[in-house]
Amino acid sequence: MKKIVLTGGGTAGHVIPNIALIPYLKDRGYEIHYIGTKDGIESDLISQIPEVKYYSVKSGKFRRYMDIKNISDPFRVLYGVGQSTNIIRKLKPKVVFSKGGFVSVPVVIGAWVNNVPVIVHESDFTPGLANKIATKFAKKVCTTFPETVKYFKEGKAIHTGTPIRPELLKGNKSFGLSICRFNDEKPVILIIGGSLGAVAINEAIRNILQRLLRQFQIIHICGKGNIDKDLLDVKGYKQFEYVNDELPHLMAAADIVVSRAGANTIHELLALKKPALLIPLPLSASRGDQIYNAKSFERQGFSKVLFQEDMTDDTLYSAILEVYKNRAMYIHNMKIKDIGNSIDIILNIIDECAK
Repeated sequence: MKKIVLTGGGTAGHVIPNIALIPYLKDRGYEIHYIGTKDGIESDLISQIPEVKYYSVKSGKFRRYMDIKNISDPFRVLYGVGQSTNIIRKLKPKVVFSKGGFVSVPVVIGAWVNNVPVIVHESDFTPGLANKIATKFAKKVCTTFPETVKYFKEGKAIHTGTPIRPELLKGNKSFGLSICRFNDEKPVILIIGGSLGAVAINEAIRNILQRLLRQFQIIHICGKGNIDKDLLDVKGYKQFEYVNDELPHLMAAADIVVSRAGANTIHELLALKKPALLIPLPLSASRGDQIYNAKSFERQGFSKVLFQEDMTDDTLYSAILEVYKNRAMYIHNMKIKDIGNSIDIILNIIDECAK
């Protein structure tokens, strides 16, 4: 049986696309191995998947700012390169597929040392520091955004989109409405918050909640610890800290979405043809990747963008109404720009490199 090594971690966004690929890789006859860190989120997520063997290696973070760990982390990376080199030498995989994150750097270098072809997938509009390093050792680079291809040597990168979990495409609108005890008399807005980066959105939505409820029902995924207990009994407003199995059905129930602009999330919205108002993380809280992501989607006619620094009660309310009013246009644009099944495109590249 041919073997493949997957890697990627640090955040769920560097792991979930790999998880989306796993059942399809099995169907194509691959024996799947995963290299990550011992304590990273990738360990928790991958350990739940049968028939995937997990290996942990050391890694360090590449920082653009002063930190005492900048002294020790390069040595952790070098140690991780040695560990990865030995693991890959023993496994003898046909190919390594990297989704990014700092753990991927020693794995990719370890594959290169063993002359194993590497495919790197870049989620964001512009490559992060880890992938800037990793792609130097890659045979092929898959990009989520069409504009990202230009950042790499001609012929090396291909626009593939990002792997989408197939269960997201199987949501049932009626079941989603029933989960929230909603009816079909008013349209539904899905607010995708999440972690600390969503606090500003949570507060802004609740400031205009009564205005929105005149026209809409609202599903609010607001992040751990962010439930407002004073609003638990408000009709037409359903809060969740986070969702798992319910997500496909809540997505199916939504007419429009308000979200940050993480690459995986917005491409899930694209796959589901959901018009969205994107509010990217500001530069003060990120390297700016969500701003580029959001601008790309707006330029392609998939979404509207509202920058956090421009967000007031009135601008947020007006932007939501505009997205709902123009939802048919956004859906049309997403349909005509659809590149097809991203998973099939990526799997074909993997097969080609594994020959």
